[in-house]
Amino acid sequence: MSEVPDSVAVIDQIPQQGEPLTPRTPLHHTARAGGAGQLHYREHDLTGLLVLRGNAADKAFAEAVKATFGCPLAKTLSFVMAQEVSLLWLSPDEWWVLCPPDQAYALEVQLRERYSGHFALANNTGGMTRIQLSGPQAVQVLKKSIPYDVHDAHFPVGKVVATVFGKTQAVVRRLGQNDWEILARRSFADYIWRWVEDAASEYQR
Repeated sequence: MSEVPDSVAVIDQIPQQGEPLTPRTPLHHTARAGGAGQLHYREHDLTGLLVLRGNAADKAFAEAVKATFGCPLAKTLSFVMAQEVSLLWLSPDEWWVLCPPDQAYALEVQLRERYSGHFALANNTGGMTRIQLSGPQAVQVLKKSIPYDVHDAHFPVGKVVATVFGKTQAVVRRLGQNDWEILARRSFADYIWRWVEDAASEYQR
């Protein structure tokens, strides 16, 4: 890897001593999976998260993003994927980049090397959890949880929205006909997990 650009924050500059720490997901204290029959839910392994902000109309910015992450900027209320990387649209000038945690830093460096214009990129790896709901009854759990209309006509496969979830907030995306994903900040992970367990309980009897 080339020298670190001045714009990249290097937090841990002290050589590690002793046994390496094992990364833990926000829900490491739970079973991290549940469900039966037509409904299953689980927490994904730790995910890398880069919060990207920039001007989608800037051709050089868009090209640098595509060259770095392997996929173009996602358009309104959608997400795109390329191998292990996903770009989720959050607002007209904000996207979330999901990637393996051990690749987040390298991807950040690559984008900064490719594009020197006006943009912002923050590495929030470890600050979020991903909970996947699968099965024909998954949509029923979401109907109890969010005010957004999850009918196929309003929430097709490939869509992503930021919405109220219970008494907090989350990002929800539809991966497949019966596959959904909830992305929530680490501090709300336990609340959302317990909410999902409760909302799913009637479909596991």
